[in-house]
Amino acid sequence: MTSEFVHRLDGVPKGARAHSVSAVAATVEGRGALRISLTDEVSLHGVPGRDYIDAPTFLELPVAFADGTIEVDIRSGLHRLAPDYARGFAGVAYRISPRRDHFDCVYVRPLNGLRTNPPPPRDRRAVQHFSYPEWTFDRLREAYPDGRYEAGAEIGPDQWLHLRLDVQGERCRVTVDGVPVLEVTTHGSWGMGAVGLFVDIGTEAYFADLRVVSGSVLD
Repeated sequence: MTSEFVHRLDGVPKGARAHSVSAVAATVEGRGALRISLTDEVSLHGVPGRDYIDAPTFLELPVAFADGTIEVDIRSGLHRLAPDYARGFAGVAYRISPRRDHFDCVYVRPLNGLRTNPPPPRDRRAVQHFSYPEWTFDRLREAYPDGRYEAGAEIGPDQWLHLRLDVQGERCRVTVDGVPVLEVTTHGSWGMGAVGLFVDIGTEAYFADLRVVSGSVLD
């Protein structure tokens, strides 16, 4: 049994809830999209590791999801309040628990994309998977120095990319612009939950053409 949710994201979907972010309809390069960034309050006064940096900072959508495929177009770059370490973090949170105390997430760092010719090790850190609350990017790097939860990708800032997640149980396969870049065994897998459009500190991101298909995908 499968179900499908499709939205152009040329406006905020009915029933969506913003958590520490602002989301407004916008037009970029002639294309309707949602512009999402952290609120100024969080950006200016939030506490790192609590209010942002791999935290529940997303537009939560009225979509129930456990296993299946999530696809969306993303164009992200730096916000006017971006700190020096910002990389244009934007992506998709999934299996968000009702209290937002557990979820998995994949996001891109386009300023680490190969189109920017970043130095090592940033050239291997354009795509990241993490599991909130315990398995944030810094803990994953410490526990897995082989870098298995992040990967390089042929992307750059302020350019559209197509992000696809194929999720089955504890497995997540990530594809960027049709190229498989990452496949991980997650630390989350909390069952059914919502889907969210995720951004982090210093990011101004545009999201368009979301498609969520629930059902078995990785056999």
